[in-house]
Amino acid sequence: MIKLDIINEVVTKTGITKTKAEMAVETVFESMKKALTQGDRIELRGFGVFNVRPRKTGIGRNPRTGAEVSIPPGKAVRFKPGKELQSIE
Repeated sequence: MIKLDIINEVVTKTGITKTKAEMAVETVFESMKKALTQGDRIELRGFGVFNVRPRKTGIGRNPRTGAEVSIPPGKAVRFKPGKELQSIE
């Protein structure tokens, strides 16, 4: 599923125009990005939780040369599915 599929689903379920549906979906995604950038936690009941976690420094290897490369610390977005999403068969 891609963003266009989500927009089309909003159009069919609500009956609003495609332009307004696209604006609504884009607004939701932008607000989620903004919250995660600020380090906030996003909890969607019945779906799951998005949060930002620090990533440790490490040492990796260049596959071509075998030389060690240091991996700098950073942040990564993590997703933990909710109970309803975990029980999908």
